[in-house]
Amino acid sequence: MQKIRKGDSVVVLTGKDKGRTGEVIQVMPKENRALVRGINLVKRHQRQTQTEQAGIINKEASVHISNLAIADSDGKPTRVGIKVNEDGTKVRIAKRSGDLING
Repeated sequence: MQKIRKGDSVVVLTGKDKGRTGEVIQVMPKENRALVRGINLVKRHQRQTQTEQAGIINKEASVHISNLAIADSDGKPTRVGIKVNEDGTKVRIAKRSGDLING
């Protein structure tokens, strides 16, 4: 079971965007990386196509999962634990507060 999934609210722990929060857009488990909306923006030179204009665009680059932590209910970073329910399903819980993590 993955600890960080698409749609999670995460906090950046290190790097140029340290302390900022964002939503996970995509997770790449084989590379241990994730795309986070509004984090690690890089400039890309875009060639003109039939649908898009040419120019320099800002785009999110991937961040290593070890540099991300789930945002707890109060917005602070927390570790993720896995608990097995009575019916045998695994759920993610926040270690800091003990709350269930949606998803």
